[in-house]
Amino acid sequence: MEDAGIGWIAAIIIGGIAGWLAEMFMKSNMGVLMNIVLGIVGAAVANLLLGLIGVSLGGWIGYLIAGFIGACVLIAIARAIRR
Repeated sequence: MEDAGIGWIAAIIIGGIAGWLAEMFMKSNMGVLMNIVLGIVGAAVANLLLGLIGVSLGGWIGYLIAGFIGACVLIAIARAIRR
């Protein structure tokens, strides 16, 4: 988050939006708090995975995209574990 120039309040807002978008895309049913957590943790996971292949996303839009991708990955992993 520090590299992207995003503060904690913005990370919570963008994380919530990214989590909500992932929730709508993956058709899961979670609450607002879980959307925020998924968005923030998803952004960290996605930045790690994208960094391994040499892709770097920066700024608010990059954080939103990374949060969306990461949250979708986390939802898919949770669904695979449940089954």
